[in-house]
Amino acid sequence: MPDSSRPKRPRVIVTRQLMPPVEARMAELFDVALSAFDRAFTREELKAAVADCDVLVPTVTDEIDAEIIDAAGERLKLIANFGAGVDHIDLAAARAKGIMVANTPGVFTADTADMTMALILSVPRRLAEGEKLMRSGQWEGWAPSTMLGHRVGGKLLGIIGMGRIGLAVAQRARAFGLSIHYHNRRRLPEAIEGELGASYHASVDTLLRISDIVSVHCPHTSETHEMVNAARIAAMKPTAYLINTARGEIVDEKALIAALKTRRIAGAGLDVYAQEPVVDPDLLALDNAVLLPHLASATIEGREASGAKVIANIRAWCDGHRPPDQVLEGWV
Repeated sequence: MPDSSRPKRPRVIVTRQLMPPVEARMAELFDVALSAFDRAFTREELKAAVADCDVLVPTVTDEIDAEIIDAAGERLKLIANFGAGVDHIDLAAARAKGIMVANTPGVFTADTADMTMALILSVPRRLAEGEKLMRSGQWEGWAPSTMLGHRVGGKLLGIIGMGRIGLAVAQRARAFGLSIHYHNRRRLPEAIEGELGASYHASVDTLLRISDIVSVHCPHTSETHEMVNAARIAAMKPTAYLINTARGEIVDEKALIAALKTRRIAGAGLDVYAQEPVVDPDLLALDNAVLLPHLASATIEGREASGAKVIANIRAWCDGHRPPDQVLEGWV
């Protein structure tokens, strides 16, 4: 039965500035406190927020750990995350306190896949180096043996994590002539493998050893933390490229930097980092790494769709129902 005790106009605190149409709709529906300044909340601000709302709307920049959840008042019953990833939220602590967690899956699938393909093309073809050369004023014109990169077509793409985004990347990559190999917790149905021409690898180690380009698309969990470690990077081909648009913590960043410095692997394309927004200065100094400022989800369409899902989750909760994008099943 729906829970009729929930507030019809809940107190909602949003930690970051969202798209104007989303904020306007929230103001119509909820007693909402919007972010006046687009910056991450401090820990003290987070503690004050969870103590004074029915619903918290955080983003990836907010570390909602057990200490923050412990500071929550009795009224906080829903964390409606803006974004699909929830590795910044202590789900066990929330569950123990009877707080539901919802997210916004699926809205950034195409955007992230597009950005992944941009990096897959950019790194082997040295687009970032070429752009810097043009702006430096040092380009001396076309020559047959300068700024040479590698052809993408015909290469083997190894995808770690074949969920929504991994599948979308595979579909795009196949059009560029890449052969698709993947590792996933569960093997895909035979029909999908056939459609993509995809080959499954039960071991991530095998996949890394044979891939010309490795693209990471799994969530960050305790099992995937630094999954791409020093030993696995060392086993990659010296001509291989690593692409990461998932979470920085999945890759051992220090080991990756060392491999790039020594040209143990050919290059990397990164949109995420282990200590965001801090980026290791050694990584910034490398010319064989294309670095983006967490842009994969940065489309107007995606951000508006994510906001709409946040609103839908809150409204369902207010009406006494489970949010459509509740992260775990069976919560009260």
